[in-house]
Amino acid sequence: MAKNPVKITETVLRDAHQSLIATRMTTDEMLPIIDKMDKIGYHSLEAWGGATFDSCLRFLNEDPWERLRKIRAAAKNTKLQMLFRGQNILGYRHYADDVVEYFVQKSIANGIDIMRIFDALNDVRNLKTAINACKKEKGHVQATVCYTISPVHTIETYTKMAKQLEEMGADSICIKDMAALLVPYEAYKLVKALKETVKIPIQLHTHCTSGVGEMTYLKAIEAGVDIVDCAISPLALGTSQPATEPLVATLQGTDRDTGLDLGALTEIADYFKPLREKYLESGLMNTKVLGVDINTLLYQVPGGMLSNLVSQLKQANAEDKFDEVLKEVPRVRKDFGYPPLVTPTSQIVGTQAVLNVLMGERYKMVTKESKGLVKGEYGKTPVPVSDEIKKIIIGDEKQITCRPADNIKPELDKIRNECKEYIEQDEDVLSYALFDSVATKFFQQRQAAKYKVDSSLADVNDKVYPV
Repeated sequence: MAKNPVKITETVLRDAHQSLIATRMTTDEMLPIIDKMDKIGYHSLEAWGGATFDSCLRFLNEDPWERLRKIRAAAKNTKLQMLFRGQNILGYRHYADDVVEYFVQKSIANGIDIMRIFDALNDVRNLKTAINACKKEKGHVQATVCYTISPVHTIETYTKMAKQLEEMGADSICIKDMAALLVPYEAYKLVKALKETVKIPIQLHTHCTSGVGEMTYLKAIEAGVDIVDCAISPLALGTSQPATEPLVATLQGTDRDTGLDLGALTEIADYFKPLREKYLESGLMNTKVLGVDINTLLYQVPGGMLSNLVSQLKQANAEDKFDEVLKEVPRVRKDFGYPPLVTPTSQIVGTQAVLNVLMGERYKMVTKESKGLVKGEYGKTPVPVSDEIKKIIIGDEKQITCRPADNIKPELDKIRNECKEYIEQDEDVLSYALFDSVATKFFQQRQAAKYKVDSSLADVNDKVYPV
């Protein structure tokens, strides 16, 4: 038995397919393999949160809560983990505290053990309500430091934030390298500094977009990281995570040996191989997401954001402006106070950069979201936005200096009243709170399907059969 085994969180049920096939894996595709995954000895299965909730309702006509319950029933021994956007929950705006608290309560009641809670601006005020709610429900709080590179983001700022999160009640800390910017030797220094600063476990999350993911994990492991996020090989690499099996093989016989069985992992990989082929053939998995994109390190743009920029330029018939937009992204990010580029700040900065280039004049057209970011609706930016940029973006409007959610009145009862005709379970109010029109469409389809079944049963009962 290794002295200090590295633990592994398996991401195939959430981030791996979010990164490679836009979160389109269905619950039916997941369930047959979960029993085998449950026997592996993973630290946790990341199975929910992030974009899975939106995708279930919007594209798959699935109830995300039912998915969670089914996975929980199949994974009897392994902790289930989710990604939670702090005051944004799983949506794209800040919600009132009563909605955040109720969502946390219901997530844990339906089967979540570990909540990885992050804020796009690393504004700890936006994590407070979710952390307290998770502690109250006896869940494991994994508070998150979003990793990025800028003149103001240093090892000292990250260790200071981690200490603050530990004092707020975090049970572990995650370094969330969503854009694959953490290079190996920096990872070593950062993990070492965090291990010296806090007394709780450190987990590292990265992607392979920039090509350095596996090397980054190895140096982080040398520095003492406790847990790493990996994806089973058929849905690993590219914009996904480093592959599980090669890391397990690499560490065998060392004092960081994971203790996981390569033979059993191979069986899981064999299950996902045909699915990978299916996604490739259908076009769901684009080969562009499978390679190395050095623009990630040059422009600090996450893989998902890159594809979004291409899509926006394609719609405007201006694909030739791609390089110009890539150069504009860091300039907009600097103007907006160096936010880390993760949902929703990546979309805000990216869209504004596209507009600046297409208009031929910077900030000639400004999005509602850009105004919100500069105004402080998303929280405090890592550095204050300059007076000059404030004047251009929001004119004489006052900036919000308090925690943004302090300005949001309790809204749960109002939301419940709005969707009362569709509610079949307590959780429906939360689906509606996050994605009102998308959830309404799902509820209507659910009702129609139920009516169809009821009608067909009635037809059968009405028939008289001869004796």
